[in-house]
Amino acid sequence: MPSKSPQQRSLISAIGAHERAARYDGREVTARARSAFLARFLHEVDDATPGLPEAERQRRAGHLLQAHMKRLALASSKARARRKASA
Repeated sequence: MPSKSPQQRSLISAIGAHERAARYDGREVTARARSAFLARFLHEVDDATPGLPEAERQRRAGHLLQAHMKRLALASSKARARRKASA
């Protein structure tokens, strides 16, 4: 079978993604992954200050998640600036 062009592979992937979205709820499909990702921040809170009430654990974990996302955004911004400067 001849290999597919990048455009064909992209279209095949998009078709599969749309079919999956039509059959399954995306939140259900990714629930375990999201849970594991968020547990990382709860573990960080528990390691730093064990024994907090659940509401406070969740609040602090939420702030750790926001800080993580801001770090990613900052790294992305710096990378874009470097690419722009070198172009």
